[in-house]
Amino acid sequence: MQDSALTKLPLAKDKLLFTPGPLTTSLRVKQTMLHDAGSWDIEFNTVVAGVRESLLSLAGLSRKDGWEAILLQGSGTFGVEAVFLTCVPPTGKVTVLTNGAYGDRIVQMLKYARIENVVLRSAEDMPHTPAALDQLLAGDHRITHVAVVHCETTTGILNPIEELGQVARKHGKIFVVDAMSSFGALPIDFEACSIDFLISSANKCIEGVPGFSFVLCRRATLLACEGYARSLSLDLLGQLKGFEKNGQFRYTPPTHSILAFDQALRELESEGGIAAREKRYRRCHETLINGMASLGFRPYLNPIVQSRIITAFHTPTDQRFSFEAFYRGLSERGFIIYPGKLTQVDTFRIGNIGRIFPSDMEQLVQAIGAVLLEMGCAVPVNSSRS
Repeated sequence: MQDSALTKLPLAKDKLLFTPGPLTTSLRVKQTMLHDAGSWDIEFNTVVAGVRESLLSLAGLSRKDGWEAILLQGSGTFGVEAVFLTCVPPTGKVTVLTNGAYGDRIVQMLKYARIENVVLRSAEDMPHTPAALDQLLAGDHRITHVAVVHCETTTGILNPIEELGQVARKHGKIFVVDAMSSFGALPIDFEACSIDFLISSANKCIEGVPGFSFVLCRRATLLACEGYARSLSLDLLGQLKGFEKNGQFRYTPPTHSILAFDQALRELESEGGIAAREKRYRRCHETLINGMASLGFRPYLNPIVQSRIITAFHTPTDQRFSFEAFYRGLSERGFIIYPGKLTQVDTFRIGNIGRIFPSDMEQLVQAIGAVLLEMGCAVPVNSSRS
């Protein structure tokens, strides 16, 4: 059997991933996965315990103050679904604030689980407003939970979770935040934001590899969900009980991903923590925006609501432009970007996270210019807003 093209790539020649995850990782993170670990092994479970403690510390939380960090096999989507399948009572009702594909995915989860829900929708280029949520909650007392995506990677828009969380607290609702693409890169004050459950993933801003998600939550709130679980493997409370019983995952753990994540956490600390990582990502974003502007591109979002995580750009209106050819040309030069996910506007997306630096952004912009020239495409692009 022949090796695949990917297995032939030496580490030094890996393509750079300008995506919201999986993303480019450091050589040390990759090397950590060259070791095997047993799921019952004391040393491995010591690493698991350390990872859980490190996540709480990174978030500015602690167990003595009533918080828990729970790891769960699977992508971030698994973690989000686990929260709802575990924590919404049989008579519960969830309001989902959505302005993109990932908020819509939560709605789809609830539909599959037959959990009653109401959707509060904003335009894809507009963040959610606390006033709209306040009005909805005031008029529907059956709502028990409020869910929102912090950084909606459909566009890169940031939703105001502090203001929204305060509205949820005012009405006595459980506040669930999908912080998949923001945790580890943006400061989040859990108390100020009134967060009860926050979900993120190993392969995002902490710069680990895919394999598991994690939930940071108020212990008392989770314990109050006894008997609600609609799934065996996605029972978040069951997972916590497993860790407390013997320090182990209930089912086969993603051992290599855990080892890589432990290393990634160490590298985040040595870089200077969340503040330093945010600064690097910001510099990458600024380099990207300036470089793309020099080529005639304009971002989809207003800079006021644009995160430094991922940026959506309008595609060229030139009929000679093809995203497939554009993507292929960049891939052949060692750069991977993302297609657009908007429903009304044609865009493509470029991520600023992962083990990348402003110099990498400069090289990407140069490659974009070369590919456009190769395609014979004219810029500027259509920069009108939806």
